[in-house]
Formats: sequence, C-alpha cells, structure tokens
Amino acid sequence: MDKQTVLCNTSPIIGLLSIGRLFLLKELFDEIILPEAVYKELCEGSPAHQQESNEIKEWVLKGYFKVYQVKNAEMVRSMYGKLHFGELEVIVATKELGLKLAIIDENAARKMAAEFLVNTIGILGILLLSKRKGFINCVKPDVDKLRMNGYRISDELYYQILDKAGEN
Repeated sequence: MDKQTVLCNTSPIIGLLSIGRLFLLKELFDEIILPEAVYKELCEGSPAHQQESNEIKEWVLKGYFKVYQVKNAEMVRSMYGKLHFGELEVIVATKELGLKLAIIDENAARKMAAEFLVNTIGILGILLLSKRKGFINCVKPDVDKLRMNGYRISDELYYQILDKAGEN
C-alpha cells in the first residue's frame, strides 16, 4: 500500500495516543484528515485528558492533522442516531474528498462505511501494517497495552491479530 490521504475517527487516535504510537499515522499516511466533529471530540474532552488534547492541537498546528468541515452537514444530521457525528463525518468526508480509506474501529461504523464503498482499517490493522513496513518490531506489546487501557479486543480477535503478525 502506497502512502495516501486518509480520514480518521476519534477512537483510533485515542488508542494510539494511549500506547505512545500516534507517530505511526505520520509514517503510514501522507495526510491525515480529521472531520470537525472528530477534532472537537478529541479537543473538547474532560480536563483529565488535557495532555492528549494538547498533543492533537499541536499536530494540527504542525500540519500533521488537517481539520475538514463536511460540506453535506444535512446528510450527517439525517443519519445521526445510527452512528455518532464523528463517525458519520468520517464516512461523508471520505466520499466528499474522493478518498478510498478511513481509519475507523467501531463495527457499526465500518459496516456503514462499506455501504458507502469506503474501505476501512482500524487500530489493529494500523499496528499490523506498521510491523510489515518495519516501523515497529512486534504488535503484541501494543495490543496488550490497548487491552489494559480498556480497549475492547475479544480473545478471538486478539489471537487472530497475533497470528497475522506471526507472534502466536
């Protein structure tokens, strides 16, 4: 996979921040776009997450993340309830910008993205791709940290990922 521009949802960024691997997005993609709703979710959170919020703002200032305002806000509003605003904006913005890939973890959002012909990759796919490209040596320690941090990864998926990574 050549480097490309992607849209990213909130939870993969939070997960990567929690394990100190946010830099992988810069290594793997030319441009990472955050719809406004995602940016707000990341930066208008609780004071307990001020450090993470500041890191996101710094990435925007440095140009690593670009913030995008969805043009078809009416479509997003009309679909709200099926998904959250951030997930909906990721899908709609991906289509608006003519992009092929979005970084989304939630199953319902990935299913809707597929209905819109948007390919998705999640945080575990990011870790696998990073290992294949040589940016990390192992995925297991990161997947273990994600689970310890409360990231929901079933035992079945955990072993599938380790198997795909050749770490089982």
